[in-house]
Amino acid sequence: MINSNGKDSFTYIDLFAGIGGFHQAAAQLGGECVFACEIDPYAQAAYIENYGIIPYNDITALDAGDVPNHDILFAGFPCQAFSICGNMRGFEDTRGTLFFDVARILENKKPPIFILENVKQLSTHDKGRTLHTILLTLDELGYKTHWKVLNALDFGLPQKRERTIIVGFLDHNASFIFPHGSGPGNLSSVLENDNDVDEKYFASDHIAIKRAKMHVSKFSPGIWHENKAGNISSYPYSCALRAGASYNYLLVNGKRRLTPREMLRLQGFPDSFKIVCNDSQTRKQAGNAVPVNVIHAVLKEILNGKTTTSPVS
Repeated sequence: MINSNGKDSFTYIDLFAGIGGFHQAAAQLGGECVFACEIDPYAQAAYIENYGIIPYNDITALDAGDVPNHDILFAGFPCQAFSICGNMRGFEDTRGTLFFDVARILENKKPPIFILENVKQLSTHDKGRTLHTILLTLDELGYKTHWKVLNALDFGLPQKRERTIIVGFLDHNASFIFPHGSGPGNLSSVLENDNDVDEKYFASDHIAIKRAKMHVSKFSPGIWHENKAGNISSYPYSCALRAGASYNYLLVNGKRRLTPREMLRLQGFPDSFKIVCNDSQTRKQAGNAVPVNVIHAVLKEILNGKTTTSPVS
């Protein structure tokens, strides 16, 4: 449990916040958000409505000195623009990437702990050199790091979604072991009753009949997945949601598309989360979100480890 000010609580900042996957997990464990940053105006609207916090817009224009002091930094930083990484020059190598903006805030504010999230492929990009450069940068900033690829399917969510998680501590004596999880959640608990789903989400008869001829599922309920080659498979869980294409390549029982609420549930967002944007934007937001259950488990492991920190100056 963090004890930065003599209290059993912690403060955090939420960078590349999206619709608040980190926020959801931290709030469940007693965290207080003191700053958020998100550039997408639709995600900003959802964040404001659900958490009452107006995110700062462009992180590249943010003066790190203006960021409030905090105990934990969260960042689901985008994976684009890593092509310049790989010369093993650490902090210098990350300039020009959005990770650099995370790094300069870490350098300036020195929060005791951070949790970063990215796609699974970060761990293998450029034969591992990209991740190595990121870890080298974090080491140069004084952090002891741990990283692992975790799957939402192992943490109570019926979605196969693998993500690279990096945890860092200023205290090099801090002990940490990544949680294992307890298995997938029940798909039935995520899905709405077909009778309550608007007909606009149902595939055309042509598509449904065509897919039924191509595939017989062993699972009910199940989510049918069509890959780029047109091959169809089905599972008692969802394949990873995407910001764009999920709506078309996943069909519940081969008949209908997932609703925005179902997509949010697959990411661990409670039904109390207010949907304030149209279907298209909400699907994008769900596809970009960090799985709440995964972050909750990692953060809980940190807190249960009774990690102690010096008061933030």
